[in-house]
Amino acid sequence: MIASLLAATLLAAAPVTPLNVVKSGNADVQKAANAPGATVQSLASVVEKFVDFGELAKRAMGEKAWEGLTPAQRKDFTDTMTGLLRASYAQKAIGQAKAEVVYGKESVQANEATVDTKLTVKSDQVPVDYKLYRASAKTDWRIYDVITDEVSLVETYSGQFRKILQTKGFDGLLTTLKSKRAQLEKQNAETSAASVKDTAASTTGAAPQAK
Repeated sequence: MIASLLAATLLAAAPVTPLNVVKSGNADVQKAANAPGATVQSLASVVEKFVDFGELAKRAMGEKAWEGLTPAQRKDFTDTMTGLLRASYAQKAIGQAKAEVVYGKESVQANEATVDTKLTVKSDQVPVDYKLYRASAKTDWRIYDVITDEVSLVETYSGQFRKILQTKGFDGLLTTLKSKRAQLEKQNAETSAASVKDTAASTTGAAPQAK
């Protein structure tokens, strides 16, 4: 009795590793995506529990550009990108809901980590690597980037941002992102999870174009 209680206590106190975060996140997504009446919005609520969209947005903007923004601009940009990323990431999660996932190695360096996986969607096998970070050793690991078949979500957005910033400036970038967010959220509001599974599966690693 004492031994079993001790074992349970040790398990409860065990640190949550990056691999565990990815595994539990995928399990939660699959459960939510296959639930009756599942929608993109319901999936987005599940996904944001383990994906840090704000950190993804910040890293995509780049340190130099981020430092040049005012606190108000940072908040507006982060809020806009979070809405856009929630909607697009949830679509991809739906496409992967019935996929077979094989987990590979976990690599940890200080407060940064990578978890390698291989996804089988229909007859296609796609390598999907998750990048995670934590603010300190006492905080939880959170996903901030997904690299699908060697294409990074952060780097894809970063490339788009640089082009728009050069031609339209920050205000132009923000207007573009807000328009894209509104378009995607409207589309998702009119679409059930079941009806987007095929299209989402065919665009597993694609980021919506911020043109």
